[in-house]
Amino acid sequence: MTTPTSTAGPVLEAAGVTMRFGGLTAVRSVDLTVRAGEIVGLIGPNGAGKTTFFNCLTGLYVPTEGIVSFRGTRLSRKPHLVTKAGVARTFQNIRLFANMTVLENTLVGRHTRTKEGLWSALLRGPGFHKAERSSEERAMELLEFTGLAAKRDHLARNLSYGEQRKLEIARALASEPGLLLLDEPTAGMNPQETRATQDLVLAIRDQGTAVLVIEHDMRFIFNLCDRVAVLVQGEKLVEGTSEVVQADERVIAAYLGTPFEDAPGAEEAAEVRAAEEQARAAGHAPAARDDTAHADLPPGNPPPGDSPPGNSAPEGDAR
Repeated sequence: MTTPTSTAGPVLEAAGVTMRFGGLTAVRSVDLTVRAGEIVGLIGPNGAGKTTFFNCLTGLYVPTEGIVSFRGTRLSRKPHLVTKAGVARTFQNIRLFANMTVLENTLVGRHTRTKEGLWSALLRGPGFHKAERSSEERAMELLEFTGLAAKRDHLARNLSYGEQRKLEIARALASEPGLLLLDEPTAGMNPQETRATQDLVLAIRDQGTAVLVIEHDMRFIFNLCDRVAVLVQGEKLVEGTSEVVQADERVIAAYLGTPFEDAPGAEEAAEVRAAEEQARAAGHAPAARDDTAHADLPPGNPPPGDSPPGNSAPEGDAR
């Protein structure tokens, strides 16, 4: 933990967020609060529903149930209005405009903060040119902040992987958010790039922007975050400081693939085991399998070679 947990009011409040796709419940009754000046981590095994939850917060998905509020006001179900309200994000897979320059990509993030409309752009009067200069000045400030100012005229596709990640953050910051959501910002990075990203996120927090981050790098998360929430099979398992989460046996069990008491799906698994025991007692046991050594794995952790159910989950919940 980098700083004491903030006592400021909530920036984001998610209450009872549930997302169903047909018969699949990807996120179930998740509550989460992010306060001003705070960095909160969201972790969990692959397929836990982390990105789906992010999509519910930012309007890409409309939650089946639950409420998402930003600074006391319920967020719109349209992504551009969520951004305009003050919530920005990056994506697990980089989504830059490859054939636009670094500066142009950053300027895209300014569109929710400019008042010039279609006629102003067509007529190109004094107000338009003033707004354009102001946007470019702010974009350059952000490129300086992220260390990309020297590459302002480079095409985004010509940047290194780590620089592309920084550019995504710069573009998100261009919308002047009160809350920044980062989806695996250090994925694929080397240790030096990861440390640089950690410093950048801390600097963003120090400038007054709250941060909610998904990440699989546990060292990065525990060194960075004031609080950490753990999702397992779409449900929030535990939330607390890094020390509390690291010491929780249920978290350790979830990452190691071993069952724990009251695990999501445990009741159904118990019913299946009871039925199998009754079948064996009656002399109707199913034919033995080569992977019986894995019979005690919890739901969602099939033995090697098996395909888990729900592999066709919607885009964004592949983790």
